[in-house]
Amino acid sequence: MTVSFTDCTYRYKRRNRPVLDRFTYRIHEGVTILLGPNGAGKSTTLKLAASVLTPQDGRIAFDDLGSRERAYRRHVSWMPQHITAAPGLTCREQVAYTGWLKGMNRTDAWTQAQEALALVNMVEHAGEKATKLSGGQLRRLGVAAALVHDCRVLLLDEPTAGMDPTQRRVFRDVIAAAAATRRIRILMSTHDVADLAEDADHVTVLADGRVQYDGDTTGFLSQAPHGTPTGRLAEAAYTHFVHSV
Repeated sequence: MTVSFTDCTYRYKRRNRPVLDRFTYRIHEGVTILLGPNGAGKSTTLKLAASVLTPQDGRIAFDDLGSRERAYRRHVSWMPQHITAAPGLTCREQVAYTGWLKGMNRTDAWTQAQEALALVNMVEHAGEKATKLSGGQLRRLGVAAALVHDCRVLLLDEPTAGMDPTQRRVFRDVIAAAAATRRIRILMSTHDVADLAEDADHVTVLADGRVQYDGDTTGFLSQAPHGTPTGRLAEAAYTHFVHSV
């Protein structure tokens, strides 16, 4: 059960060059890192997959469901790049409110909010006001909100932006646990190539509106030039694909 794109084209203005051009793609099992330069279409891809945007041509579907079906939105969850703390709400209340917006009844949303907070190691902050959280904690709260309704596909847009190395490590562990425990397919865009690519099951590289690489992480890293130091493999492989466009 996953999200698939078939020959999708999307442009922001009628006369503009398409951001994505006849884009065909299927989100893999496990954790997939979505890489690409600014303007490559990473955020657009995630918004299309989340049904926030609709392609001008082509089709996006979760298995046999149409992209506009209510059931689609229950299965697919999106965490945007910027997470906003709801004024006056505690962490548990904010997560539960998100679940209610996704169609859960209040009792289930309240119960599963606590479970979602536990998954991201935020239970001790459940009763705290969301506005009091640090940047890294707020992003983990965003993941909890995205997971509260038992989604099957999780879309993350630059989730580690602004985090220090320790916060990124914690976040990576949270994502790995979500993928393993709930068998969620995760597509995560990032600029943090060296730090994250080696932890992913798959890597997808976008450039010039098209997929330049889509495969396992081992195959991605093997594209680095011979003799590249181990710590630079991801960066060198990414450069290879982007500069070859």
